[in-house]
Amino acid sequence: MDLQQSISNQTHVSTTLTTHLLSKNPNTNVVFSPLSIHVVLSLVAAGSKGQTLDQLLGFLKTKGVDDLNTLSSQLVSLILADGSPSGGPRLCFANGVWVDKTLDLKPSFKEIVDTVYKAASNQVDFQTRAAEVTTEVNSWAEKQTNGLIKQVLPAGAVNSSTRLVFANAVYFKGAWSEKFDQSKTKESDFHLLDGNKVQVPFMTSKKKQFVSEYNDFKVLGLPCLQGQDNRQFTMYFYLPDAKNGLPSLLQKIGSTSDFFDRHIPRQKVEVGQFLLPKFKISFGFEASDALKELGLVLPFHGGDGLTEMVDSSVGQSLYVSSIHHKSFVEVNEEGTEAAAASAAVVMLRSIMSNDKVDFVADHPFLFVIREDLTGVVLFMGQVIDPRVG
Repeated sequence: MDLQQSISNQTHVSTTLTTHLLSKNPNTNVVFSPLSIHVVLSLVAAGSKGQTLDQLLGFLKTKGVDDLNTLSSQLVSLILADGSPSGGPRLCFANGVWVDKTLDLKPSFKEIVDTVYKAASNQVDFQTRAAEVTTEVNSWAEKQTNGLIKQVLPAGAVNSSTRLVFANAVYFKGAWSEKFDQSKTKESDFHLLDGNKVQVPFMTSKKKQFVSEYNDFKVLGLPCLQGQDNRQFTMYFYLPDAKNGLPSLLQKIGSTSDFFDRHIPRQKVEVGQFLLPKFKISFGFEASDALKELGLVLPFHGGDGLTEMVDSSVGQSLYVSSIHHKSFVEVNEEGTEAAAASAAVVMLRSIMSNDKVDFVADHPFLFVIREDLTGVVLFMGQVIDPRVG
């Protein structure tokens, strides 16, 4: 398996899902981890067969379960290892499986759960203690995300007919390699999509920044402090030139498979006016509707699909009832903290070295947290109103 190609395919899937989700929530601050959802779907694929498996593999743009498992194990060991012991970002990536006590995971599936996904599998009593299981899953997610995600499963998400719950949590905290001076943070106008203006705190700096300009948008990259390994995590901000340019920028991203690889600022430039708002966003959603709208239907419908998961005839009627996802992101002077549970040719405008570039994020924009060596995208989202948590 070509790891780089697999990651590129995975990013394409992430981009498709993100543009769909953001276009469905045009007036809302959004953050989510497409990587989390990719991992949960990979786990489901590992327990599927027949047409359900084929549809999952097609959606995930991969040839077979082995490739998905290899990608997941490489991600877990290479990209998602905690960097904080060596001075890099604090990272926690965890998977969990809760199965009803009347069922046993098939040995082949359990081996994948244990070894590839390093997932904790727990036998529980859904039939008489569904509410307690909900609490157990939520406290697991809270612990794995350093207390940021308190309720990945809403009340009522699990009931007596539930047989399996998969959960994934990812937590990221990176310090900027060059922090912002807090004393320079000042209130200024942020333009909302409805034409109104609100006052929010903006961070600023006179230092050179990684900024590149394109036809109708700009990109800013803020690198996180690197540890002693080779990984380099960066948060990118995609700012449309037009105050209401976010929908058309989204369309452009959705129609260009390698958009993020093509639009990375590679060199530092002098900045003129430079303003970036502080923000803190929490966003939760149930992903199955979005996935069905994108053509992934069979895992949610029962049938012969998920028979590779459990040892019993119940496997015939198993289906994924829901995929709950919740994410959090905060950007301030120190760095970024994020957590989650669950063919146009663009010419780069050449910038003369003595030109200063403005980057004033005073209207809605997109953001991405990405590992630059591999191109793995951990989080994506949009800021519509920095005041709203």
